[in-house]
Amino acid sequence: MGQDDPSTKLDQPAAELRDRAGIGDEARGQLADGMTLRTFLDALSRNGHRIDAIKVLAHALPKRAAVWWACLVAAEATKPSPEAAEAIEAARAWVIDPSDAHRRSAFAAAQKAGLGTPAGCAAAAAYFSGGSLAPADLPVVAPPEPATAKLVVGALTFCAVIHEPEKAPEKYTAFLQMGEEVAEGRRPWPRSAHDRPASASREGGDAHAAARRPRL
Repeated sequence: MGQDDPSTKLDQPAAELRDRAGIGDEARGQLADGMTLRTFLDALSRNGHRIDAIKVLAHALPKRAAVWWACLVAAEATKPSPEAAEAIEAARAWVIDPSDAHRRSAFAAAQKAGLGTPAGCAAAAAYFSGGSLAPADLPVVAPPEPATAKLVVGALTFCAVIHEPEKAPEKYTAFLQMGEEVAEGRRPWPRSAHDRPASASREGGDAHAAARRPRL
């Protein structure tokens, strides 16, 4: 499954993802023999390890899908400033067309929004997805492989705690549901930059998803 695949298999074995995602010992202990990604995510969420479930899914998703998840959450769960809206749009542009120009533009937008914000993390996740961290005319400096997943987790964490942090557990549950919909292809990214904005993109007018959207 390549990076340009918008979905991931929730029935894939979970063991490798547990080891890759950097989750805590208690969360690692939730994995039973033969668990799929879906059943592992369910066990983590059900037993109070929601942020660990977020980490596992962020590492499981192809990078474009992971960044798209961060865009959706940042757009729907916060009230973006102009700078944050620009960062979300830059990340979205990279998801639609993952060119190096869009990747580098995303980092410039991330810096304007601030790397300590959901939108800044989402745009930085696009920038660290591949290519080179050095200027285009210098030798390649590859980004760390897990950087995109970690920044996506950062975006979702900021979204959960920036307002009413006491409601973070229920927000994580909603974010995880949204991520699983991305994984299943039920929250596809637009085919072009002229399609609806990130916050409105979903298949079939998903009213129940809108109803459970966290309000900050």
